[in-house]
Amino acid sequence: MNQEDELEGDMIDTTLEKFESYEQYLDDHMSDEDLFYLEDKELARQLIEVGYHGKGEILTREQFAKRKAAIAEAKKNKNANQPKALSHAGTKIDHSPFLKELAQREELVRNGRMTTIIFIRDQKKGKNEISGYIDLAHRLKTEDFRLYFEGKKTLLPKPSDLSYYNWDAQNCTLNDSPNFRVDANSDAGLLFRNKRDRKVINVDPNKDPPGDGTKRVEIQTDEYTQVVFFDHITRRKH
Repeated sequence: MNQEDELEGDMIDTTLEKFESYEQYLDDHMSDEDLFYLEDKELARQLIEVGYHGKGEILTREQFAKRKAAIAEAKKNKNANQPKALSHAGTKIDHSPFLKELAQREELVRNGRMTTIIFIRDQKKGKNEISGYIDLAHRLKTEDFRLYFEGKKTLLPKPSDLSYYNWDAQNCTLNDSPNFRVDANSDAGLLFRNKRDRKVINVDPNKDPPGDGTKRVEIQTDEYTQVVFFDHITRRKH
């Protein structure tokens, strides 16, 4: 058996997990008789490490470290591959047309089959009117959306989103996101270019369709002044 085979086996056998250090591992192979005759714990460890007491296969410090690292990596990969529960799972959203639309898109956006830009225009009583374009995939990765689905927070544009405009303060910001590049200098108006397949989304309401593989969906809701979803089916470049 080669070294890679040994590591492969230990990635399944997680018995080393209970040892936080190599010294604890050696101590586990130490008997009361060892301590009685040697009267020195450190000396007993050294003898066990070199196999003097015939305790069976004893890993060297280097082998112990490598196998511990392999086990940790295997657990990390296993956890990464576990499907994550959707943020809207188990929440009551029938009262909210916006949250229902958001829930329909969550899985597709999370697994990368679709990217969605949300245009939100909102004005609450006594507050400035704001609007902006949100990269839903980026927000899903960086925020706890369960708070939105549970009604504890309201999804609103921020100055860090693709675009943000405060109508009263006349304050405007534009930012690229991990999924889209902003083109605000085009004669066609505000455009967003998908970084994966380089397809362009034109958010002009008179542009139908808004782009190749993109669908514009405006919803009616009392929750916001205006809400529009731009759903883009992503295609990987070959």
